[in-house]
Amino acid sequence: MKHGKKYVDSLKLIDTMKAYDPEEAVALVCQTSKAKFDETIEISVRLGVDPRHADQQVRGAVVLPHGTGRVTRVLVIAKGDKLKEAEAAGADFVGGEEMVQKIQTENWFGFDVIVATPDMMGVIGRIGRVLGPKGLMPNPKSGTVTMDVAKAITDIKAGKVEYRVDKTAIVHCPVGKASFGPEKLGENLKALMDAINKAKPAVAKGVYVRSLYISATMGPAVKVNALKF
Repeated sequence: MKHGKKYVDSLKLIDTMKAYDPEEAVALVCQTSKAKFDETIEISVRLGVDPRHADQQVRGAVVLPHGTGRVTRVLVIAKGDKLKEAEAAGADFVGGEEMVQKIQTENWFGFDVIVATPDMMGVIGRIGRVLGPKGLMPNPKSGTVTMDVAKAITDIKAGKVEYRVDKTAIVHCPVGKASFGPEKLGENLKALMDAINKAKPAVAKGVYVRSLYISATMGPAVKVNALKF
């Protein structure tokens, strides 16, 4: 694969054989962020689990101390007083069964997260095949299926991120924007890694965090010493 001059120059700053301490790695990633836009900083964590087994799934959510740096559009699917509660809490879209129909018939995806009350999950289940592959299906583990819709909205708007191991046993998750600077990114990284470590399945054996890399959208990956978390 051919890379641009900025990528090649950034790669020269990195010792690819070294696992950097978190503080060094975050500072280095900020140096390698050279795009004209505010790049997203993301981590890739390879875990020692077998995602094919239900008892080795790693999934959850955490509110990053400094948010994600992006505006998250929240759709709340509920009924009755919960709709008013959602509007007051700052939801971008609220509704009931008509919202499910809108997604189903109009292929509408003008939102980033769905928060739903438990009594609406039967209706939402109709479009599970559409929402699932896009990672939009509400889930109790991530706090998006709840009667406390106000808290869910507040957490999401404050910078809540979901993490989930994929079929290759890797978790990809953003920790902020390059403009945050090393200190804020470092605190976000620690909060996310603490959550992932706490989510270790009881049946997982051997080394849990096999490798950890951090990178900017257009930059090379920097290996992080996972033992520091």
